[in-house]
Amino acid sequence: MSARPRTAALSPWRFIVVFGVVSLLMDVVYEGARSITGPLLASLGASAAVVGVVTGAGEAAALGLRLVSGPLADRTRRFWALTIAGYALTAVSVPLLGLAGVLWAACVLVVAERVGKAVRSPAKDTLLSHATATTGRGRGFAVHEALDQIGAFVGPLTVAGVLAATAGDYTPALGVLAVPGVAAMAILLWLRARVPAPADYEPAAREDAAPQGRDAAVPALPRTFFVYAAFTAVTMTGFATFGVLSFHLVQRHLLPADLVPVVYAGAMAADAVSALANGWLYDRVGPRALAVLPVLSAAVPVLAFTRSLTLAVVGSLVWGAAVGIQESTLRAVVADLVPSRRRATAYGIFAGVLGVAALAGGALTGALYDQSVTLLVAVVVAVQAAALVLLAVLRGRTAPR
Repeated sequence: MSARPRTAALSPWRFIVVFGVVSLLMDVVYEGARSITGPLLASLGASAAVVGVVTGAGEAAALGLRLVSGPLADRTRRFWALTIAGYALTAVSVPLLGLAGVLWAACVLVVAERVGKAVRSPAKDTLLSHATATTGRGRGFAVHEALDQIGAFVGPLTVAGVLAATAGDYTPALGVLAVPGVAAMAILLWLRARVPAPADYEPAAREDAAPQGRDAAVPALPRTFFVYAAFTAVTMTGFATFGVLSFHLVQRHLLPADLVPVVYAGAMAADAVSALANGWLYDRVGPRALAVLPVLSAAVPVLAFTRSLTLAVVGSLVWGAAVGIQESTLRAVVADLVPSRRRATAYGIFAGVLGVAALAGGALTGALYDQSVTLLVAVVVAVQAAALVLLAVLRGRTAPR
């Protein structure tokens, strides 16, 4: 398992790390832009409703369109082409956003950046899944996520620094993000040239590397995948968003608004550490490692929605730790459950389920917060208990590792 594939110019770990650097640089680009999307649109005349609709449409596109891009990647086997196209769309859209002088153009570019994520994500995750077959799914996806989150930390701080230096001028603040975007695309094209067939990292996937004929049999997605998707949907439905957490911090006068990004940065650091720890655990104990996710998710409202600044900050860090598992181990499990031929399709469906559940979770926790924090805590704990039951069912249907 540790031998280097005969056709790959890079070892599996080097492939994962280089791909992680690409994600790091691109996270600087799009997380930097997302950190100021609301104020930018407002400066062009957008109301709060318009900002909500545009950013909501962007997130819907980022998740919903994967239901199309996933099957497309599986059908055409053009994983590299879709990955490169998706990253290119993001790399171009963000600097142009700083040049948009009218609201409608800025709105189009905000959505276009999210479409780029939808185009690339199932194909990118499939490429990574091949290399992680050798390194260990959990560790491989965790290292990629940790690198990714460095970019999520650096991007908003970079934009904030440029805005401070230019008296709030959005054009240079977004224009500077062209630099990491160009660097990411150059590294991505180099990686494509060095490893044109990542499926060679995973012996069982080599037979699927070439496009199949129209009449070729397509394997069905396994039932365990749908049980797993149900578990994910339930645990995400009982997961508070950072928007609700930050609302609480400001409305309860625990923190001024300008310090909330510092808490968010800390949550992103917790995300990276959690991803590495849980990925390591998953490679050793299998799906049992996922039991940590409902426990962390239940702890978030218990800690975060108090009147104690210390507990609220700790709750925000726990929130970040839960996100780290969602962004790494949850993706790793999909690769273990689904054969290579349908993996991009599975990632597309999984993203759709995740998106709907995240929307439901945000709406549920927000509505309950307005009614009663005690009721919010009780409902979230009950939902996460149900998620643990589904996880037990999944473990019963999964062969021992």
